[in-house]
Amino acid sequence: MRLPFTTDQFFGVFARYNTAITPAQLLLLFIGLGAALLALRPARWSDRAIGAVLAALWAWMGIMYHWRFFRTINPIASGFAALFVLEAGLLLWYAVVRPHVVFVADRSVQGALALILLVYAFALYPAVGYLLGQRYPALPTFGLPCPTTIATLALLLWTETRPPLAILVIPWVWGVIGGVAAVQLGVSEDFGLPIATGISIWAWLRAQRSGRARSSLTAA
Repeated sequence: MRLPFTTDQFFGVFARYNTAITPAQLLLLFIGLGAALLALRPARWSDRAIGAVLAALWAWMGIMYHWRFFRTINPIASGFAALFVLEAGLLLWYAVVRPHVVFVADRSVQGALALILLVYAFALYPAVGYLLGQRYPALPTFGLPCPTTIATLALLLWTETRPPLAILVIPWVWGVIGGVAAVQLGVSEDFGLPIATGISIWAWLRAQRSGRARSSLTAA
């Protein structure tokens, strides 16, 4: 699939976005880190707070990035904007209004992978970009789709039970799209996105198999 824009145009969008929203990037990073800390030290209200943060981030990406900036070089971005806003609504419903997700970090292999992905999304992602020669304002920042999707998938690994499939499908789809674009554009830091997607799918299927096994034992 040939992309309708060049690598220079792609990074030019980041530059315009970052210039327009400065210093909001710091606030987006702060609330993302705050959500991760709440999963590490959960309180009675933390599940809804984390869900609200994730919903706000996806709404931001849909409206502020895809709709306002990315669609200037990619007409399909209007559809991306709609999908991201839909994901925001699903997160709001399943994690805030009628919460089905309990966020809590654990010391399992899955929990460790989630922590690694969070460190990557918050710190290593921009560091890799910088080492590859990208410079602010053309440097992708947290609050843009790829690092924020990685963080979302990581937080959804830190749950007591399997998250509803409805809130995972769109991040998974974006993981595939972002992975293909990363190869075509040579954006190496985005290779973490398909890796995060693969880990998320593995964890969800693993939880599904475990649930079926428990049901079989109960029935027996």
